[in-house]
Amino acid sequence: MRWQGQKLGETDAAALPGLEDRSSVLRSVTTPEFAGMTFHEVLSRSALNHVPGASRMPFAWTINPYRGCSHACVYCFARGTHEYLDLDGGADFDSQIVVKVNVVEVLERELRKGSWQHETVALGTNTDPYQRAEGRYKLMPGIIQTLAASGTPMSILTKGTLIRRDIPLLVKAAQRVPVDVQMSIAMYDDDLQKTIEPGAPTTQARLDTVRALSDAGFRVTVFLMPIMPHMTDSLEAIDSALLRIKEAGARSVIYGALHLRAGVKPWFFQWLEAHRPDLVSSYRGLYPGVSAEAPKAYRQWLAKRARPLIRMHGLDGRHEDDYPRRDRPAFTPSPVTATATPAPQPMLF
Repeated sequence: MRWQGQKLGETDAAALPGLEDRSSVLRSVTTPEFAGMTFHEVLSRSALNHVPGASRMPFAWTINPYRGCSHACVYCFARGTHEYLDLDGGADFDSQIVVKVNVVEVLERELRKGSWQHETVALGTNTDPYQRAEGRYKLMPGIIQTLAASGTPMSILTKGTLIRRDIPLLVKAAQRVPVDVQMSIAMYDDDLQKTIEPGAPTTQARLDTVRALSDAGFRVTVFLMPIMPHMTDSLEAIDSALLRIKEAGARSVIYGALHLRAGVKPWFFQWLEAHRPDLVSSYRGLYPGVSAEAPKAYRQWLAKRARPLIRMHGLDGRHEDDYPRRDRPAFTPSPVTATATPAPQPMLF
């Protein structure tokens, strides 16, 4: 990999944030408990990543303690980011995980700066902070405690049931700052879920986690996305998904169609040819060339189908196209309860 074996102090301006200094790679680790996976432990130069002002995201700052993700979701938009490390967006993304082992220490330093405005920090914007690696490295407790102690609101999006370990910490944090929690649950057919999200917790395990978070006082949002054309977009599929989401205690849903960015498209089509060859031509028509989004007509059709069902199930709902761009003031810290949370973040998985 191009970020190994460099001279001491040598930098790469084109590298991922926090990996510019190639001398920061500490070691690469394999263990029997995580068969087939390699953890590349690095010293990060930064913890907070600033989101460009032109972004659709309604938050200005993110933290990504990991690069790559063992959930191995075929459709994951972040696959292309591994190419910056001379790794591929397929098997390498699923198994070669970069771990910022000093992220908590760096975050503490950055939050002490007088220039910090206590804006919401989002986690889960690139890869999942509660993927399997978190069971080994336990970075999230320190991140949660550090953000809360500094008066910084936080938003967490995950597919990982490991977040249940940190519910007591999140409840304590929510007594000091707004804490927003979202669970990504796209697949409600067990067979499909196992093939397209082979490393992720089961759908039911995630719904059980929604219930645990809801019982702890959080107004949980479920990301019903991506909705897959011709696979999960039928009335029956959407209705069944919303029923289970409501029964799990979620308060709201954000839904949207599959995105296929350049870095994920070849891997997704490889999966499609192996598992659903009957849909290949249809998907090439929906996502031609470099097109990443489903056609506007399809997205509008999906909204007309989903909105009445969301209302019928008594959920708050929003299509990702309706999500507002960032335009929020800095947060002034004040005590809040666990149910006082800011608006949920947009689609990230």
